[in-house]
Amino acid sequence: MPFGQIHYNAPGDTFEEFVEYVADTGFDCIEVMLADVWPQDAEYNEDLAHEAKAILEAHGIFASALTANNDFVQLDAAAIKAQVERMQQVAQLAVILDTDVLRTEGGQPKDEVPEEKLAEAIAGCLNACLPFCQSMGVKMAVDNHGVVSNDPVVMLGALETVASPYAGSNLDTMNYRWWGNAVEDLPRIYKDIAPYVLHTHMKDGTGSRGDYQGMSLGQGEIPLQVVIDELVAVNYQGVWCAEWEGKGDKGEGYAACLAWMKENCPG
Repeated sequence: MPFGQIHYNAPGDTFEEFVEYVADTGFDCIEVMLADVWPQDAEYNEDLAHEAKAILEAHGIFASALTANNDFVQLDAAAIKAQVERMQQVAQLAVILDTDVLRTEGGQPKDEVPEEKLAEAIAGCLNACLPFCQSMGVKMAVDNHGVVSNDPVVMLGALETVASPYAGSNLDTMNYRWWGNAVEDLPRIYKDIAPYVLHTHMKDGTGSRGDYQGMSLGQGEIPLQVVIDELVAVNYQGVWCAEWEGKGDKGEGYAACLAWMKENCPG
């Protein structure tokens, strides 16, 4: 399977410089950030997506996913409609980039969405997006990110409710620990989420919340081999995508992650 990295905390002042680093280092693909093709507060325009695709092709790199930057913690009908309409535009950018994965957020907590309805809210938005996802051939991989979707109960509740091959998980190996889960509980969480995984963030480190320290793969406390074993057991066919939040040189950090993945992840 291919090896990639997310365009986050990475070398390069421009998108093309980043892609050049990725190609020179030996990665196969990248997760494109939405800001690469649709800058914040800009009007929707497909030109940057076409430019990004040309840069990727010129360097022999493909897009493994496009970050969606959505917020699906919504129960209000008008808010859901706005999120769905925006997500359809993001999906069109993914089609231009020739990727079939939208790295999807769960969303941010809100006073108007009680804790017991978080999974319901996320599932409702996912379901509302399914018609265009199916017609466009694009899948939503919900990231366990922040304080909502990092709760395994919320994440699994949403995905089990939707029960569609077009809605799954972007498994961030560190974030479940960051949220506050104990290291000894991670293998069970990985096993439960594995059947839904469409894309990964292979990330290592130690601690949770304020005590979190990012590290290169294999240097932290995350049982990464368990992740690999559980994904292989369910015939995972996605990419191994590194995310590095360590200290020091970014290029060296991501290069170390690639070396670890090539040694330990099925290629």
